[in-house]
Amino acid sequence: MTVSAYESVYVNAFGSPSLVLERGEGVHVWDANGKKYLDLLAGIAVNALGYADDTMTKAIVEQTNKLAHVSNFFTTPAQINLAQKLVDLLESEGGRRGRVFLCNSGTEANEGAMKLAMLHKPGGKIIALEGAFHGRTLGALSITHKPAIREPFSQTPGCDFIEPSVTALDELGDDVAAIFLEPIQGERGVVPLDSEFLKAARAKADEIGALLVLDEIQTGMGRTGRWFAHTGTVQADVVTLAKGLGGGMPIGAIIATGPAENLFTPGSHGSTFGGNPVVAAASFAVLNKIETLLDHVSETGEWLTAELQSKGFAVRGAGLLLGIEVEDAPGLVGEMREKGYIVNATNENTLRLAPPLIITRDDLVPFINDLVQLRG
Repeated sequence: MTVSAYESVYVNAFGSPSLVLERGEGVHVWDANGKKYLDLLAGIAVNALGYADDTMTKAIVEQTNKLAHVSNFFTTPAQINLAQKLVDLLESEGGRRGRVFLCNSGTEANEGAMKLAMLHKPGGKIIALEGAFHGRTLGALSITHKPAIREPFSQTPGCDFIEPSVTALDELGDDVAAIFLEPIQGERGVVPLDSEFLKAARAKADEIGALLVLDEIQTGMGRTGRWFAHTGTVQADVVTLAKGLGGGMPIGAIIATGPAENLFTPGSHGSTFGGNPVVAAASFAVLNKIETLLDHVSETGEWLTAELQSKGFAVRGAGLLLGIEVEDAPGLVGEMREKGYIVNATNENTLRLAPPLIITRDDLVPFINDLVQLRG
């Protein structure tokens, strides 16, 4: 298979793919020409356990042999088990116990969270941050800041964007239904929100009767060395999840707590494939394995950050979600790919690393050395 074959049959929504990937194992993938790459992007923070993980594969096969799909006229043990696991994990890190809605992607999770906001305060507006990215469907697109992505679709619902500052929060009034935040703004350049701002957002949401929605689609499920990046600082009313939650299977989730927990009623929301038993079983298996990796993620992320800083790089982020400041990040992505590494650029000056959570120091040492060599 070739890129030209892709271009002949696929719409040009993504541009030309840089590689045709055929298989993966552990933290490596191979292209159609047999070249091996260290994957430091993991499908944009998705493949938490890397590739061909036995635990995940076993869960998929076993569930497929029982039930592949039932719709939401019914439920399955896999769906219930996953929802139970998610509310337990949030509570274990100091969040409020809530209820779960399972869907198929992060953007769908944010769409559902927007509907919760509209039910919570009909006619209220939604606040998001400058630099925010919450998805590309029409609802989620309206709270995604980048003009080049959002403005061609002017029919999207309205949203006010603010800078992540306490002063900006002070200007918000009772007409706000929800405040959407990412604990670390990935598309802005892996920029963490500081704890003072998060706490101020929680206080402002309480003051004006708005929901505080934490988009943990990229940061959640062990990516930062914790189950959730916001816990320990604030409690959210709504948490949205995806990416690493499924370890590569398509899934999204909403955890609604407190005032948001009972807003959905029969008929107010739905999804034919949401909570699919095969995907839910895979996700449950992924989470059980991530549970053994949290300390490893923290320690490896701290070591990698320190190593890069010792080589003169400025580094942002937490755990294994890191942004490295460089000159001409897009150009460096191509150079690194030639050397056998997959990374991406979130802007002109930031390389994003979001490798499988199983990656080791031994895997990373050659990458550091080659990055230093190319920068020089």
